[in-house]
Amino acid sequence: MDKIRRVLLVGGTHGNELTGIYLIRRFQHAPQLISRPSFETITLLSNLEAIAAGVRYVDQDMNRCCDRAHLELPEPVDYEVRRAQEINRRFGPSGSTPADVILDIHSTTSNMGMTLILDDHHPFKLRLAAALSAQQPDLRIYSSANSGRQQDALRSLGRFGICLEVGPVAQGVLQADLFQRTEALVQQILDVLNQQNRDEPLPTVQPVTTQPVTTQPVTMQPLTVYQYLGTMPYPRDTEGQITAMIHPHLQGRDYKSLNPGDPIFLSLTGETLLYTGETVVFPVFINEAAYYEKDIAMVLTQRHDLQVDFAETL
Repeated sequence: MDKIRRVLLVGGTHGNELTGIYLIRRFQHAPQLISRPSFETITLLSNLEAIAAGVRYVDQDMNRCCDRAHLELPEPVDYEVRRAQEINRRFGPSGSTPADVILDIHSTTSNMGMTLILDDHHPFKLRLAAALSAQQPDLRIYSSANSGRQQDALRSLGRFGICLEVGPVAQGVLQADLFQRTEALVQQILDVLNQQNRDEPLPTVQPVTTQPVTTQPVTMQPLTVYQYLGTMPYPRDTEGQITAMIHPHLQGRDYKSLNPGDPIFLSLTGETLLYTGETVVFPVFINEAAYYEKDIAMVLTQRHDLQVDFAETL
């Protein structure tokens, strides 16, 4: 695989997610923080009108309109579509300065902690995720493969698209601890990309063993991935009004197991609704504020424990 030549750091795809917006502004004022010797790093504030208005989007969700149908509209009316076309003309595969890696920085009202989102299981992305997990054991890896995000998200415009989700933090709020943790993770991502480019050893988890330590490099690395299964809607009445909310026992339990028979919703009349699925799942994006309009109460995932080969050639 060709080496990474250009990395695009993006904030403000949603104009009320301040962590990414202000982090990009910080990097724009101090570009030396994101400079690496083996590739060019560029910053971008994507949804400028939504940022100015302090809203998620102006006309439509920009992170859902980067698919071919929207990008090929001849005279789009919606601002986000026009802006997506502009970004594609510059950073897309056939753009003037195509991005090899697009890292889109988001925040969420859900208790997602530090989450890296992969839209596919390309070995390059899995190695990146495993190397980061070796340094940050509390980093979560969510795979949105088969969810359609590989086709319509802004990050899909790059050869390798990656997303950071950081939370919980309220919309329109800048929270110092999460800002600092996000900046540190972005720095680690750039470091690992630089190490891969230069064929340097990646961070690894050393196996626990009673055998004498050898100088042989550790090649197989553990990685836990939470794989997208589908979404769970809110209970609604015949008029489309929500009739139940996330149960208190489930609130804030992103990445925790949800077992058949566990409480999942609490109705407005006080009735507990139970999870009726037949298998254990791991919900994420629980009670995300921006997903009410999409009728998504949570995203259901399945946990997979993988082994990633660091010895393979990139």
